[in-house]
Amino acid sequence: MIPASAPPAVVGVIGGGRMGAAIAQSFAAAGSRVVVVERDGAAAAAAVDRIVKGLHQATERGTLAGPPDLDVPDRVTVVSSVGELPHDADLVVEAVHEDASLKVGLLTAAEDVVRDGCVLASNTSSLSITELAAAVRLPGRFLGMHFFNPVPVSALVELVLAPDTTASTRAAAVRWTHALGKQDVVVKDSPGFASSRLGLALGLEAIRMVEEGVADPEAVDKAMHLGYRHPMGPLRLTDVVGLDVRLAIAEHLHKTLGDRFAPPRLLREKVTRGELGRKTGQGFYRW
Repeated sequence: MIPASAPPAVVGVIGGGRMGAAIAQSFAAAGSRVVVVERDGAAAAAAVDRIVKGLHQATERGTLAGPPDLDVPDRVTVVSSVGELPHDADLVVEAVHEDASLKVGLLTAAEDVVRDGCVLASNTSSLSITELAAAVRLPGRFLGMHFFNPVPVSALVELVLAPDTTASTRAAAVRWTHALGKQDVVVKDSPGFASSRLGLALGLEAIRMVEEGVADPEAVDKAMHLGYRHPMGPLRLTDVVGLDVRLAIAEHLHKTLGDRFAPPRLLREKVTRGELGRKTGQGFYRW
């Protein structure tokens, strides 16, 4: 049983896309005041819409962590620059796309705004937490908080420690993970961490099997779903994650860990054609 924990009082989320909005939703539902950073008015409106829809869906499922009458406008604010993050934030989570230079720029800008006691985290699924930590002024307060899609119903947050991450930063991240009603796994920084590395290895091999004509996507997924009790087969999961996201992670791990993570030709071809999975309506399945 996960012990009851209080959420951070004030949370900043940089990026209001699918993952960022879901992270913001989860903290708001747990009782945090949340400030989301988005680049312009249209993106801000889209972020608010994602959060409101997500909260309504959670209420319908009966999985809302906080009170069902959560007043979103009072609990969630969207701003247009990192400079508008609250100085008194307890936690700032960066949740933009997998571009190391972009992440570094946003994290260092956030560090100039928030107090020294604020924990900084990246939601990256594959980039080096050690390299990101080296760019901030106080690396001890930095770690990876890798959330999983769909965030509101996923039971896991993977906490990734850089060499300088302090014990107090780790303890705070564990408490806050529990406050969201989720469980933590704590890993040392390594390419792909634990989850992306293992999940990608299975996904890439499944794609190779389809490419080689061993079996069709439905058969591969059914084998893992029924034979190994995976809730979702590796190819359907690839569609949910996004084939472009899987390709970017594979390219990174190919560079850092070698040829066993070389992206299959079929994956590259589908991404080139724009068959990115659920978000485009076509991947290994039609959505």
